[in-house]
Amino acid sequence: MYRWIGWVTSPKRARLLGRILTGIPKPFLLALFSLAAHLLARFGGQVSQRIKDNMTAVLGKNAPVEHLRRQYFYQVCLTLYELLFVSMRLPSQGEKRFCLTGEKHLQSALGAGRGAILYAPHMGNFFFAYWLLSQRYPCLAVVTARSEELRPLYLMMQELGCTGLDYDETPPLLLLKKLRKHLSQNGVVFLLGDFSRPGFPAGSLFGRKTPLPHGAASLALHGKATVIPFYCRRLKGFTHLCVFQPPLLLHEQFRTDQVAEAMEQLYPFLEDFVRAVPEQWLYWFNVDERWTTEEHSSEEVS
Repeated sequence: MYRWIGWVTSPKRARLLGRILTGIPKPFLLALFSLAAHLLARFGGQVSQRIKDNMTAVLGKNAPVEHLRRQYFYQVCLTLYELLFVSMRLPSQGEKRFCLTGEKHLQSALGAGRGAILYAPHMGNFFFAYWLLSQRYPCLAVVTARSEELRPLYLMMQELGCTGLDYDETPPLLLLKKLRKHLSQNGVVFLLGDFSRPGFPAGSLFGRKTPLPHGAASLALHGKATVIPFYCRRLKGFTHLCVFQPPLLLHEQFRTDQVAEAMEQLYPFLEDFVRAVPEQWLYWFNVDERWTTEEHSSEEVS
């Protein structure tokens, strides 16, 4: 998948695609992306098959996997188009592209003066969601720009004022120090909780043991910051919905040495968000790489 993205985002091809696509009326553009998604789903080789297998493993054999796989590719096409050719228009017309629900939960949390942590999956156009959050709040994200294919996309968002700490370039202690300081100043930290690395502690996702970061719970317990489950999904075309869930006060339920136990309260939100709009979750193409040899629960394949 990253190779496909890298092919599209290379400067030469991006300029060529820009000249072709930006002049196409919106209805025809959406039809073009729908056709591209159909072709990718049918002739996408190992990547397409892997997406299908992973969806079946997680969502069950009765899920409309063929439809979801096509919609997945459709969402990827739309998101890449937005990042490459629409993002430069965000400063002038970006907020018109969003609907928000539950924002009062974030505003209320900030009223306590200890900052807030938005705990989210890689869903919808999460790049654009972070741009919107950055316009409304002092927002800081943890990102990973190690992939050469994805790096141009992160740099685009950086130019639009979206500040972030690179997980791979920032020493762990410095990363933690900066995040804690930002929260202590009543800032917002945007954490994508389904980010995974082999060295992360074991968590639980879709009934399988999966390495997942513990940063959300650690920051919340040590700084008494509120955690707000959050996700962004595409409503239709180029319109996005941002959903803020009721806040979680983990520091009132757990001690500072109970980070792993506190994280167990957060993992179900990732699952629920993905199951609600499965076609808009990024990681179907490689989620199987994260699973350990431990068997998933029986309900996951029913």
